[in-house]
Parts: sequence; structure tokens; C-alpha cells
Amino acid sequence: MSGIKWTRKSTRTVSAELTREGHPVSPRTAGRLLKDMGYSLQVNVKRLSGKRHPDRDQQFQRIEKRVQEYRREGLPVLSVDAKKKELVGNFYNAGRIWRQEELAVNDHDFLRDAIGKAVPYGMFDLLRNHGLVAVGTSRETATFGVDSLRRWYQLIGRQQYPDADRLLLLCDNGGCNGSRNRLWKYELQQFCDRFGIAVEVAHYPPGASKWNPIEHRLFSFITMNWAGQPLTSFETVLNYIRTTRTRSGLRVRALLLPKQYEKGVKVTDEEMGAVRLRRARVLPCWNYTIRPGNN
Repeated sequence: MSGIKWTRKSTRTVSAELTREGHPVSPRTAGRLLKDMGYSLQVNVKRLSGKRHPDRDQQFQRIEKRVQEYRREGLPVLSVDAKKKELVGNFYNAGRIWRQEELAVNDHDFLRDAIGKAVPYGMFDLLRNHGLVAVGTSRETATFGVDSLRRWYQLIGRQQYPDADRLLLLCDNGGCNGSRNRLWKYELQQFCDRFGIAVEVAHYPPGASKWNPIEHRLFSFITMNWAGQPLTSFETVLNYIRTTRTRSGLRVRALLLPKQYEKGVKVTDEEMGAVRLRRARVLPCWNYTIRPGNN
């Protein structure tokens, strides 16, 4: 028999077909026999990482080294990334919670029925186990990402790290903060000039975004906190982010960025030439520092 023919059939269907072929057996017995032969219901597991980038291990080692150096000097290390966009409205949200009765939600997730779309961009402080999530209402762009970083520095970073002359950002290799994104670098230059602080950036290798600390130390707990709860308003989104806690002491702040961000903004060669970018000797495409214009 082929795997295609049998593997998706229920024990009831298996017993009926065996009986039809002259082997009468009940569904319960069919299930027991399958189990005796080592079969059980299985799901796909994302375990195969595919072809690894040849510089993957070297970049991981460099990131760990830089994080420890910043930690020893008491300088800020931020893991940053954009979280999955969420439709805001009475929509289904995966997960189960204790209720006396089920909660009715829309049977389809149509954008036309939504209040809007939440675009969360997070910053996680590795040293203090604190996070800030800026929730946008338009698009995930490099300008939005750096605006979120700006708010973190104004609200938190300047108070917690008053003597810091530089900070380290750990980013994915794509998206609004990708290593090839010219607008990301240009906007970081504006940040550096405004606050007089240098920004060192280290990108995780392609295909390694799940090792970015913000994914498993902040975003995963936010997802668990609002699991099973319809995100019926932007204030609901903010409240669930703000109330995310862990036993290890995680605390999270959240704010709304209602500004409309344009897609497809181009950075000219002249503007890019004004970015004070110094690349590292090791894997320079993934590691670089942007300095303030007055330094």
C-alpha cells in the first residue's frame, strides 16, 4: 500500500476498508494495531534549517563577544525587530483562556472589517530585561523603526544610561532594519546626530532571525499574554503588551505611533555619502558603526 493512500485516513475509515477486503476489525482495534506498529498522529516540525551561510558561526561568535564587552562597560544592548502585524477588531485570536462561555468573533478576517492594522516594533534591553514596543498604524518602514528607537531613547535610554556614548543594536538581516537597507542607515544617522550617540549595528545571518533575543525573550511572552483574546482596539493591544510579565522580571512599556509612513522612500547617493558609516573588519556587511556628525 502507498503512504498517500493510508496515512491521512481515520481509524474508522481504515477499519471499514480492511473489513471490505475480508479482514473485519473495529476502529478501536485498528488504532491499537497502528500504535503497536509504532504509528501515531504527527505534525510537521520545523527542524531543518536548510543550507547554512558559511559565515554564520563567525557572526554568532562576534555578536556574543560584542554583547559581553558592552555588558562589562554598562552600555546599552538592544535587540530590535518588528513583530507580526495584527488586525485590530473582533477577530479570532489563537489560544484558549478560562471563560464561563465562548466568545463570538467574526467568522472571516477581512481587512475591510478591521479598525486598522497594528504594526508592533520592539526594543528589548538585554541588560535590564525591559522592553518597549511602539505600535504603528500604517507601515513597517526603516523610518518607523528608527522613530521607535528614538522614543525608547527619549523615554528610557537617556535616563537609564546617562553616560553612554554608544549603543549596540542586534537586528535581523532583512525587513525594515535589514543590512542592505539604505534608509535604515540614513535614519540612524539622523538619530546619532540628534542625540550625539554612536550606534553599532550587528545583523544576525540570513535564516537565523529566531536567535534574535527579542523573539524568545519578549515577543513570545506578548503572544502568550493575549492568546485567545480578540484585539478589539489599539488600546487593547497596548494594554496586553504593557501587562506582559515573566518570573524573571520582564517589564514592558508600549506606546502608539499613529504617524503615516510612506513606502518606497529612496535615499540618494549624496544622502548616503553623508552617512558616517564605519564598517568592521570582520564581516563588514553585517557589522558597522554610525557616528554622530560632530564626532
